[in-house]
Amino acid sequence: MRSEHCVTRNHIAVWHDRALPSGPEPIGFRTVLRGSLLPVLVWTGVACFTYVVFDPVVTMVLGGLFTLSFGVAFGLRSRATHSVRCSAYGALGGVLDKSMAGF
Repeated sequence: MRSEHCVTRNHIAVWHDRALPSGPEPIGFRTVLRGSLLPVLVWTGVACFTYVVFDPVVTMVLGGLFTLSFGVAFGLRSRATHSVRCSAYGALGGVLDKSMAGF
């Protein structure tokens, strides 16, 4: 097959040439949150629901579990010699991403 007819090869070439930067680039906190907008909205809704229907203690337990998960993810990324900023952003994005697996 000729390379110009290979959809995968052309797609990869276009992806690397136009979409991906030439090297690692820092991302901002807004980008992390924008990419995690759905989980943030879902967990905000869950927190509001548990606060109104059950008890504020249940909401505090959910917040504590989120904080614990964030702390563990931050610690694991820090041990892997990531910078503090990279560890914080990666931990936040990872916790929000993995928390949506049940939905």
